[in-house]
Amino acid sequence: MTCGDEQAGADLAASVARYYDTAIFEAELARLTHDCPVERQITLRWLERLAPANAEVAEIGVGGGIYSEYLARKGCRLRLVDVSARLLDAAAARLRGAGLGESIAGVHRESATRLDSLAAGTFDTGLMLGPLYHLCALEARRQAVAEAARILKPGGMLFAAGINRLSYLRDFFRLFPHVVLERKAFHEQYLRDGNLDPEHAPPIGFAHLSPYAEFRALFADEFEELALTGVESFSTSWQGALNDLPLAEAEAWLDLIERTGETAEGLGVSDHYLYVGRKAP
Repeated sequence: MTCGDEQAGADLAASVARYYDTAIFEAELARLTHDCPVERQITLRWLERLAPANAEVAEIGVGGGIYSEYLARKGCRLRLVDVSARLLDAAAARLRGAGLGESIAGVHRESATRLDSLAAGTFDTGLMLGPLYHLCALEARRQAVAEAARILKPGGMLFAAGINRLSYLRDFFRLFPHVVLERKAFHEQYLRDGNLDPEHAPPIGFAHLSPYAEFRALFADEFEELALTGVESFSTSWQGALNDLPLAEAEAWLDLIERTGETAEGLGVSDHYLYVGRKAP
């Protein structure tokens, strides 16, 4: 199977789920805490700024539950949605372990492209901080955005993540500079469609990586854009250093990262994009 095949969405969702449940489950639980603290902190700043307290939230793609716990502490009620059964279990266990089990309004193993368990016009806030970059077909990404718009109330907020297309090439050059000739055909295909698979990119598996203009355009028909930022900006390859800094120094660097993240340069060097939009009233 390759990411670019015209296959049923359910088959791809099942492949992504198996990948998270087996190959990268432990790494995903630790990723935002140990490896990507800037991504975590900048995303939390935007949630603090624009995600309302005491809200009805659909978190579509729960990861290790870090954002679930943050929103639960703001008094939100959460519907947890993911294709990975293990990640759903881990996120729910995190909330219960923190004494926040009553914040769980439901747990649903579903794809972002078909949110059958979530009623239309129900939610104040939607999070898609992972699913869009695992949907390889443009039509599937558009369908996921349409589903987010369907379940949100008028004026509801969407927080969505994408990954910079150049990040794969940067990391491959850093790790395997002498393997480029044998991947020439794949790299030509990748520059055309942005699609990856577990053979060529084991850390992420089946994925679609985007230029930021392409990512921004996904939301234009359904949402009013409030922000598009590169969450890591200039810190991308060294963000783990944030974990070793005193709080005041860490906050000062985060201020600089946030100020530069919305520039073309900051978006261009970031690993992840964060889109924040409001559903039309």
